[in-house]
Amino acid sequence: MKLTRHNLTIAFLAVVAVMAVAALLGHPLVSPDALAGLGLLPMAMSGEIDMKEIKTLVEKQGEAWGEFTRKNDELLKAKAEGKAVADLQATVDKINGEFKKLNDDLVELAKKSNRPPVGTGDKKELSPEQVEYKQAFGKFLRKGDDNGLDVLQRKAYNSGSGPDGGFVVLPEMDSEIIRIVGVTSAIGRLARNVTVGSDTFKKMAKKSGMSARRVGPGATGGETATPQFAELEFTAHEAEAEPWIFNSTLDDAIINLEQDLTDEAAIAFSELAGVEFANGTGVGESRGITNYPTVANASYAWGKLGYIASGAAGAFAASNPGDALISFQHSLKAQYRPGAAFITSDAVLGQIRQMKDGSGNFYLWQPDPLAGFGGRLLGSPVEIDDNMPALAANSLSIAYGNLRQGYVVVNRSGTVVIRDNITAKGKTKFNFRRRFGGGVQNFEAIKLMKFAAS
Repeated sequence: MKLTRHNLTIAFLAVVAVMAVAALLGHPLVSPDALAGLGLLPMAMSGEIDMKEIKTLVEKQGEAWGEFTRKNDELLKAKAEGKAVADLQATVDKINGEFKKLNDDLVELAKKSNRPPVGTGDKKELSPEQVEYKQAFGKFLRKGDDNGLDVLQRKAYNSGSGPDGGFVVLPEMDSEIIRIVGVTSAIGRLARNVTVGSDTFKKMAKKSGMSARRVGPGATGGETATPQFAELEFTAHEAEAEPWIFNSTLDDAIINLEQDLTDEAAIAFSELAGVEFANGTGVGESRGITNYPTVANASYAWGKLGYIASGAAGAFAASNPGDALISFQHSLKAQYRPGAAFITSDAVLGQIRQMKDGSGNFYLWQPDPLAGFGGRLLGSPVEIDDNMPALAANSLSIAYGNLRQGYVVVNRSGTVVIRDNITAKGKTKFNFRRRFGGGVQNFEAIKLMKFAAS
């Protein structure tokens, strides 16, 4: 077999997988400090990012985690002995902050390595009509010349200009906007994403199944319970982003205008989507997972999200805080746990990282390159999403669930751009408009932790 970077990467991932599984089983082949940063090495092997940068991050992450566990062990021991802990707590908080900064750097590095440049696709994949439209669209962005663009758009993509006079952006720009939303919002990335040609997406959801029972020979017990269904409807609401560029920049042929506009629009849409998928009201926008009716999980009913209490108002319980997390994980039915993840802000994760099991021997959270930068909590991956609510009395600051089954993101196909070089002197505005929405599609598949005594 030919030895290529691709083959080396596959082999490396297989080795890391074995090490990660061994670590989860309690028999690590290497220390968690060393394992923590290995997940980025395939990027360096593929030539996507600099190896020195990877080496530095790996070393820093290992050192930070090792120092954190040592100091936190001292802190827990001091608390148990009733000693003053202000200085130790400050030290642990400082290291935790450094660990967070390192994770942020890793996320940014992954984004950089995962972002393909716009417009570098093979033109052989495009039809002659699409190539012609792409060239005309570039001219429209720079010069505002839309002569014949509507006709070319119809030929290339079987769609005309919108009712407000805008033009559909290039497909690679549209897909890049959707992709960056997934990078920015953990919920958007984990959820089921569907693309529709209308403003609404409807589906039937099964609220309950049928039942069976035993009967004697030749006997019949009559009818049993039948499946119950609910119709769900999700609307793709309109949103806009309006980056602007100096007119002098438009005349500079060196500037990759498509890339720049895509980046600006994508960041704006992704930030909006991230907020909505966590906290949106559902009125003219997506409905977030924390904005549905909730009920104590023991009394769960369809249409509401079940919650487990943390044990204290706006905080974890003072003693054995990890017990609530264990109950929280098991509140989700076993059928949904494969593929499930914890979703919380980095600040809340910073507190969870300090927790040990009841014996005081093992940390509940462990770094794991295969689980992303959030690591693993009780064996499940943790996704960092700073759009989740901060800790407060009765806040719903942690979610645990199978988002692929529980939440749906609806994207209306096509992003439209309107060029405006009139309203701002010396500048040209590009008004991007796209339609998207989201909501819970299976209330059983998502659970929330409520930071309350009960």
